[in-house]
Amino acid sequence: MAEGNGESEGNAAAVRAAVERETRLLDPEVRACPERVLELLDPEFTEIGASGRRWDARSILTVTSGGSVSPDSPVEVSEMSGTVLAPGVVHLTYVADNQGRRVRRSSLWRLTESGWRLYFHQGTPSGC
Repeated sequence: MAEGNGESEGNAAAVRAAVERETRLLDPEVRACPERVLELLDPEFTEIGASGRRWDARSILTVTSGGSVSPDSPVEVSEMSGTVLAPGVVHLTYVADNQGRRVRRSSLWRLTESGWRLYFHQGTPSGC
């Protein structure tokens, strides 16, 4: 096998791992459980939400464990794509629709000793 093929396969596996974990974070059952969310967030996690507010892991957990996540309104995801920016760093982009509110999302996942963790996330409202 050529060296480039192995690298390509490794990149595809990294993107798949990040997509699987991003999808888990969007699951209402996972979001309602602080322990499960913390397993997916990097200790240095930050987010700039669609509102423009800056979040950290603690503030995200306060919101998600406070009953704001409804299993009756799951997030619909489309246009999911990912790329490896550097070894151990994956950038995902997608569109999330929650009851008609569309937001373009961007996530940076990094590989740590405990697995892939969400390092940074940003949401931008989208009318389209």
